[in-house]
Amino acid sequence: MTRVAVLGSGSWGTTFAVVLADAGAKVGLWGRSPEVCDEVSHRHTNTRYLGDTPLPETIEASTDAAAVLEGADVAVLAVPSQTLRGNLDRWRPWIPGGAVLVSLMKGVELGTNLRMSQVVAEAAQVQPERVAVVSGPNLAREIAVRQPTATVVASVDADHAELVAQACSAPYFRPYTNTDVVGVELGGAVKNVIALAVGIAEGMGLGDNTKATIITRGLAETARLGVALGADPVTLAGLAGLGDLVATCASPLSRNRTLGVALGRGLDLAQATAAAKHTAEAVMSCRPILELARAHGVEMPITEQVVEVVHGGADVSEMGGRLLGRPRKPEGL
Repeated sequence: MTRVAVLGSGSWGTTFAVVLADAGAKVGLWGRSPEVCDEVSHRHTNTRYLGDTPLPETIEASTDAAAVLEGADVAVLAVPSQTLRGNLDRWRPWIPGGAVLVSLMKGVELGTNLRMSQVVAEAAQVQPERVAVVSGPNLAREIAVRQPTATVVASVDADHAELVAQACSAPYFRPYTNTDVVGVELGGAVKNVIALAVGIAEGMGLGDNTKATIITRGLAETARLGVALGADPVTLAGLAGLGDLVATCASPLSRNRTLGVALGRGLDLAQATAAAKHTAEAVMSCRPILELARAHGVEMPITEQVVEVVHGGADVSEMGGRLLGRPRKPEGL
């Protein structure tokens, strides 16, 4: 039986713990809140993040990271992306030698512009071969109630990707493996920014033509950045690219889309963040994604406009005009 430590008891961390337990793994869950951990272990719910959805009774939760990590074959990291490095600095002494580290985060680190797998390898002081990432159309609340979905598990080490895929292969959750870590991670990070833009359009009362345009051109700029960083374009046409993009842009369960809707309705960032209630990764990651693109000479006009609205105070009502007024060029990447 695979022993898995899940570090992070938010909606996605808890949901992935559910998947792992349903797949037959022995799961320990770490969380900061004693109340949440007690509820998960004894009442088998996490009402703060997943309402009254029942959790497997086999999941044991604790605020003691060392105890949760002890003997783990796989350590799953499910914390906000900008807190990852600091958490790993604390957890590093307790990570078992040889354990595969799995990133569930979808972002780019502020200050370094590193993808999450790069942060994991650097902060945990492990080789990239020991790191895997999970990404795809994975809206937590749908998976928590066992609705069918698929995902991608990527690692430069195909055997480690397969190990993680086996550990999370449940009747309703189908993992595919890939060695294109760059493509899988960029698809997951940039789609949050595009979903925020789609949410803005929704909040402004714009229709499906507008939203389809943002999604399609958002995929194009994601692919441009991916190719510049060495990703396989095919990856971005798959679950971790197009699949995740469609789910995040279309679903009211998406935090980034929800934040965008609030901005489109005229709220400022503080008001919109309060309305969204949960962390929207695009707010923090849109700037490092744009910096990464500029460093590689890649045009990302939608991402640029999101940065202007979120961090530059630009008026959302002028966003469409700035995008549509750009010089025309042939369709393509």
